[in-house]
Amino acid sequence: MKTSFPQQGRSQSDLLAEMQEMKTGDAKWRSGKVFSYVYFAGDEVLNAVKAAYNAFFSENALNPTAFQSLRRMETEVIGMCADLLHGDADIRGSMTSGGTESILMAVKTAREWGKRNKPEMTEPELVMTDSAHPAFNKACHYFGVKAVIVPAGEDFRARPELMEAAITERTVMLVGSAPSYPQGVIDPIEAIAGLAQRRGLLCHVDACVGGFMLPFLQRLGYPIPPFDFAVPGVTSISADIHKYGYAAKGASVVLYRSAALRKLQFYVYTQWAGGIYGSPTMTGTRPGGAIAAAWAALRFIGMEGYLQKAEAAMQCAQRIRKGIEGIPGLKVLGQPDMTILAVSSDQLDVYEVGDEMGLMGWSIDRQQLPPSLHLTITPAHVNLVEEFLGDLSAAAAKARKMTLGKLSKSLQLGTVKGLKKILPEQLMERFQVLAAKHSSIGGKRSAAMYGMMGELQDTNNLDEMIREFLDRLMGGE
Repeated sequence: MKTSFPQQGRSQSDLLAEMQEMKTGDAKWRSGKVFSYVYFAGDEVLNAVKAAYNAFFSENALNPTAFQSLRRMETEVIGMCADLLHGDADIRGSMTSGGTESILMAVKTAREWGKRNKPEMTEPELVMTDSAHPAFNKACHYFGVKAVIVPAGEDFRARPELMEAAITERTVMLVGSAPSYPQGVIDPIEAIAGLAQRRGLLCHVDACVGGFMLPFLQRLGYPIPPFDFAVPGVTSISADIHKYGYAAKGASVVLYRSAALRKLQFYVYTQWAGGIYGSPTMTGTRPGGAIAAAWAALRFIGMEGYLQKAEAAMQCAQRIRKGIEGIPGLKVLGQPDMTILAVSSDQLDVYEVGDEMGLMGWSIDRQQLPPSLHLTITPAHVNLVEEFLGDLSAAAAKARKMTLGKLSKSLQLGTVKGLKKILPEQLMERFQVLAAKHSSIGGKRSAAMYGMMGELQDTNNLDEMIREFLDRLMGGE
């Protein structure tokens, strides 16, 4: 896609009008029909966070001595988060751009810890469950750490006995999720952290999605098992303020049990002509607006406000879960601990259900292994429960009926299965690239595409198909 550089500037009104036009095809998150990406807690919170972001729009947290205000706010955010997650005065941390960067920093820190504590080790290893977030795989890829992945149990939770069996002399860290994103279940953190402590290893808890929901549910009396610094053996935690903390995008924290651990996260270079370079996280320049907005969100909402929002979201999730269980053919996977649900089926093509919901205006993510629809429930959904359940029941009924579209999909999947059996590997590679090139971008139906990817899971080149698809999404030819 070729775009020429503008020769002349345009008015602000013209630009804003064009940008509003661009948004017409975006997910309508204000409607409450979006179950991912945006955590909307109402206009009052949104406006307060926006004002805080704009007040520090131009400030840069690259050098904390230049903007003492940002340094103070970041320090206070870390302190508030540590207090929320049962940390003591020794807890240290950093703000990052999001959960992925927080996880990257935790893995990088574990690698450096391994270098100091296991100097003979050449390839550090991290033990995790297959339900853990792909950011850990990404971090391992970037930092030269081997990801040792063990299967979750039938309840979708980590199995500490399998994790223990996977530990070697090269292991530096164990990973637990609170909760894991796909099914919203909390791993047995006490058992995992206890194992790490006995074996002299680090233990990271990924609470990116749960860090600003689980603590409030605990205080409200919901049966949330210990998962944070109250558990001996937990050495670091990641939590996203821009999720259930309702801050502006670009705000997460990574917290460590001690200052010594956090120092391993830092990067320092002292031989540059431009001066001494020290960087606490992945990025150099860090937008001051994101830090200010996170500080403002925590201060504006406060404990009382977060408790109210957590209660509303949890009651909403329980109503939705009960309603789903009453729809023939649909079920909720596992026993979710908070406001995340995965909807699956043993009788219906759940991707077809998702497509039908999309045609009715609902934006719902698809998952695999097993196929399911993902719901992240927020206070924005409280007044739409009955409408959602009614549409979901209708979508399930439509998915039961054979249509020409489903026949076409069946033929496509049958073709893929047949090609896998007869095509040489090289030609199968070409087929996958071709399939990615002709997959619908922004289309209203995706069941066939997800079904095809499921059929290609055991081939060597699904990664290449996704790369091709991403290239097209990002403006490739």
